[in-house]
Amino acid sequence: MGGREGIGLEAIRGAADRVRPRIHRTPVLTCRSLDRLVGARLFFKCENFQKAGSFKIRGAANAVFSLSRAEAARGVATHSSGNHAQALALAASWKGCGAWIVMPVNAAPVKRAAVEEYGATVVPCAPTLEARERTLEQVRAETGAVFIHPYDDGRVIAGQGTAALEFLEDVPDLDALAAPVGGGGLMSGTVLAASALRPGIALFGVEPEGADDAKRSLEEGRIVPSVHPRTIADGLLTSLGRKTFPILREHLREILTVPDAAILEAMKLLWERMKIVVEPSGAVPLAALLLHRERFPGERIGLILTGGNTSFPGSGGPAGPATIE
Repeated sequence: MGGREGIGLEAIRGAADRVRPRIHRTPVLTCRSLDRLVGARLFFKCENFQKAGSFKIRGAANAVFSLSRAEAARGVATHSSGNHAQALALAASWKGCGAWIVMPVNAAPVKRAAVEEYGATVVPCAPTLEARERTLEQVRAETGAVFIHPYDDGRVIAGQGTAALEFLEDVPDLDALAAPVGGGGLMSGTVLAASALRPGIALFGVEPEGADDAKRSLEEGRIVPSVHPRTIADGLLTSLGRKTFPILREHLREILTVPDAAILEAMKLLWERMKIVVEPSGAVPLAALLLHRERFPGERIGLILTGGNTSFPGSGGPAGPATIE
């Protein structure tokens, strides 16, 4: 099938068949004023319009609907600060199985509320990876639920790759494609789909300067843990995984980093020029192109706007940068 660990175009196409009846085929939008600012032709895959508000429903739905009847009867569990939590809760509700979501106490209230509205049980924990994992193991011991990893799971990676599959069906002649990198699930699915469908396409990951562990991991040739990340992009705080790291190392041309100020400016431009709401994590590709516009003159570039789950200013959302300590 190609790719690492048996994850390749065949698995991504299988995931597309599995999730197609359950998710949106999100639109690809363009904006001439942003084209002029960057000096390139930009195409935006709008996963901020996706069910549960982000691309995460693709991987969650593929994983949940890949479960056997016996596994589904046990329910599912995960740890997540937001978008994967919402997606898994929604997918589990479609499947009719229980869901237990371990969420740090500093998770965005809008995301925690959505998880509960989808019918999942939220289990709070301290905002550390150790606390997340320890609490998850307690939940699994008590419930027998099946763990669906937020990103380091072949079923999740294949599901996330369906966004790039759709993207390149709609715009097959892209010169480059850029997407955010947190744990690497979306980026892994993206590079596997894109490199198979359009060999030679330039593939760029983007992450915040305050959470640049993926860039350092590729530079050092090993997984560099995300230690004390600090950024407004709360969906990009996690370390690369055992499955995602080798995929990105093989296929990515480069990981670009952006400061939080550039992320906020990109969010503002998407709101003002395109009239769409994109959360900080989803705005990082545009931030990178604005910062590095001299590198892409006249090219046709695809950007995945990964989600739109953010609080309106002043509505009680996070007041400052998110952090896992």
